[in-house]
Amino acid sequence: MTERLRWGHEALTVEIAWSDDAAPYLAGVRVGATDLELPAGRPLVEVLTVRDGHAPATDRLVQTVVGRRARYVDHRDAVVRGGRELVLTVADPVSGLRAELLLELADDVPVLRSRVRVVNDGAEPAVLRSVVSFATHFGRPAGSTEPCGVRRWTLHRAFSEWLGEGRWFTEPGDAIRFPALGQELTGQDPRSARRVVSTGTWSSGTHLPVAAAVAPDGGVAWAWQVEHNGPWRYDLGEDTVDGHLAVGGPTDADHQWLTVLAPGDAFTSVPVAVTVAPDLTTAVGHLTRHRRSRRRPHPVDTPPRIVFNDYMNTLEGDPTTARLLPLVDAAAAVGAEVFCIDAGWYDETGHWWDSVGEWLPSRTRFPGGIGEVLERIRGHGMTAGLWLEPEVVGVRSPLADRLPDDAFLQRAGQRLVEHDRHHLDLRHPAARAHLDAVVDRLVADLGVGYLKLDYNVDPGPGTDHDADSVGDGLLRHNRAHLAWLDGVLDRHPALVLENCGSGAMRSDPAMLSRLQLQSTSDQQDPLRYPPVAASAPMLVLPEQAASWAYPQPGMTPEEAAFTLVTGLSGRLYLSGHLDAMTPDERALVAEAVRLGRDLREDLASTVPFWPLGLPGWDDAWVALGLAGDAGCHLFVWSRDPGQPEVTLDLSGVPGLEPGTAISVEQVFPAALPVWTTGGSPDGRALRLTSTSGTPAARVLRLSVASVPAVS
Repeated sequence: MTERLRWGHEALTVEIAWSDDAAPYLAGVRVGATDLELPAGRPLVEVLTVRDGHAPATDRLVQTVVGRRARYVDHRDAVVRGGRELVLTVADPVSGLRAELLLELADDVPVLRSRVRVVNDGAEPAVLRSVVSFATHFGRPAGSTEPCGVRRWTLHRAFSEWLGEGRWFTEPGDAIRFPALGQELTGQDPRSARRVVSTGTWSSGTHLPVAAAVAPDGGVAWAWQVEHNGPWRYDLGEDTVDGHLAVGGPTDADHQWLTVLAPGDAFTSVPVAVTVAPDLTTAVGHLTRHRRSRRRPHPVDTPPRIVFNDYMNTLEGDPTTARLLPLVDAAAAVGAEVFCIDAGWYDETGHWWDSVGEWLPSRTRFPGGIGEVLERIRGHGMTAGLWLEPEVVGVRSPLADRLPDDAFLQRAGQRLVEHDRHHLDLRHPAARAHLDAVVDRLVADLGVGYLKLDYNVDPGPGTDHDADSVGDGLLRHNRAHLAWLDGVLDRHPALVLENCGSGAMRSDPAMLSRLQLQSTSDQQDPLRYPPVAASAPMLVLPEQAASWAYPQPGMTPEEAAFTLVTGLSGRLYLSGHLDAMTPDERALVAEAVRLGRDLREDLASTVPFWPLGLPGWDDAWVALGLAGDAGCHLFVWSRDPGQPEVTLDLSGVPGLEPGTAISVEQVFPAALPVWTTGGSPDGRALRLTSTSGTPAARVLRLSVASVPAVS
């Protein structure tokens, strides 16, 4: 007999089914009008062990013997602060493993957060090779007779790398990727899956830890994200009855991860979040609300302050008192509220890359002491900030000799070196004590209120010191890193921490749930930046997305406005030689800062939409919409004067219904030509024509109003 459990709240409800002969599986999901029914056969808990493996043999995350044998034990439903939790317990009588599926729902948020805790109740050690955090079939709309399967779904995912973050594309579930094999004749699921794998500690350095599968014919989208600052993997596959999704953290096959559970020991997988919606944009809106519900409160930085950083296309890691003081004055004059001195403030020789680690202010760069510059910053009412790369120690740093070997990631008894740096192992108390002392000194002695935390090396699979495996050592370090960040913010609640990892190569939900803002790229070419900035809200909250705006003396007004619009599309993040600008050039920057201050009041309520779809890297036109409680704004970039016209789909604008129309106002830049606009009869399309004759960008405010009835 099949038992069923319905659990959730008004925003999202799931149905879980099981029997004496079948492991618990997801049988249904309802979010609003989207109601899915899912076939049996895909266990919610999948645990791969050395002794039990898969059946049949496969490289998938699913089809584990332990997952297939596990049976329902009990469940506990609890109302907790801010939401609900469900703990569903299963047990495998052969291996002695017990697993608790932990599901979380924030109030009114249609996103399911999932992880699995595995406990060894047996008499012998158990060696885990992977633990899936969430697994499900895709299903189909309730009552539909359409065939199940993965071939009708389109995968939306993104490549990422330094300078080219968040390059989104679609992958059809076609017959090449998922051929019709006739597996129903064998009674066995196929052996392969479409795997997306991220290795090392650049958690978003190759692939983004967020993706979606959309079935346009069925009006359904699944979207998911991995909430971990280290390795992860997700699979899409075709089963005998349906397509499936499996999401989790490190594995033996992909990341050299395994862990040994002695009797009584437990292991918890990395958290993931999933949602369903009628379309991709709505699904991303759900994830946006979920990210806000998980984010640590930062009252001191709410609304987000406007930051000036001296690095990008400006001092580029070569600060001195003489160079900084005029920049400080100019940044204050245009309205910046934070001034961050970037890389190089600790350097005496000019060759600092492999000597970092002590984080002591340079005496040669600041003859009167760095305090002179910091006091000038604070004298203008701005918060003083410094760049820091805390997790590394250069091979030439005196600190490398003072800390014990155990304080660093190691392989076979030797310290790992990557790009002339050692990597601290934050499991070790000496490593944490060093970093705590650095941060506490910078805050207490120098009065720093902002730290840009960079991360420019990836140590690879991990460390085999004091660990069951290389990947096990890395996972424990990842978790210790998050705990260290929590400790810093607990001690210094007014401190603002920027997450930067060679641009945005560690912009994962685990880091973003803690830190106030995220650098979106190190891209120095303003023409190449718009696709990065416009796609950033797929992963980063708009109020956290810090895209560089680096206007320069001698730029035309259109060139300066172009890069300023990039900064305005999230949390405005300024650089540029403001001190060498003419009054008119600086006035345009000040105009952008004023608008940034207006827009930020609503940023934390906005959800993104894309009137041209997610941008391609070489698209002539790029557009991002942010719709919030106080209104809707479009950020539009025209990158090819040879294509001066574009039509935008405005169907995602809130409040646009039959009998309404949209009005368009250009709110930045005020003094440059207004682009001509036209619309479709139903008001759901906006035709824009750039009158600039050069690459240009605009910020547009959209307003929805009722159309007077014709008598």
